[in-house]
Amino acid sequence: MEIEKKFLIHKGKIQLKEYPFVTIEQGYICTDPVIRIRKKDDEYFITYKSSGLMVRQEFEEMISQEQYNSLKKKVDYHLIKKRRYLVPISHGLTAEVDVFDYHLQGLVMAEVEFSTEEMANAFKPPHWFRRDVTFNPLFHNSHLCQESNLHFLKHL
Repeated sequence: MEIEKKFLIHKGKIQLKEYPFVTIEQGYICTDPVIRIRKKDDEYFITYKSSGLMVRQEFEEMISQEQYNSLKKKVDYHLIKKRRYLVPISHGLTAEVDVFDYHLQGLVMAEVEFSTEEMANAFKPPHWFRRDVTFNPLFHNSHLCQESNLHFLKHL
């Protein structure tokens, strides 16, 4: 089970270069239900996510580079490329701050995972978090990869 909240980030209110990061490339074989492939540095994964916004099932398996490259040819829409910084925050939590590149350049978001829905609902974000977008499906990566959904980025 995945329980996470998503936030837009105030650019410039945190110095991300101080934190460790991974480079991610991901694409979607299907967006409903979500079937995603991901390259995270030198590791490769395929992931299934059920429907839902804050709470949903997630199953992830490692795959080989060859499997990833084969599936990459079947990706719908755009590949998403981003750098994910791991920023410790209060109560032992980590903000996964994604700095997007290419067609999503300029977008910076954070995801915070929780062990319970109660923890997620009680969460008080740090001052550098701008807006909670957990319940806006346009901010799910499976929607951000679609060209038709990018017009709203100009208004953030």
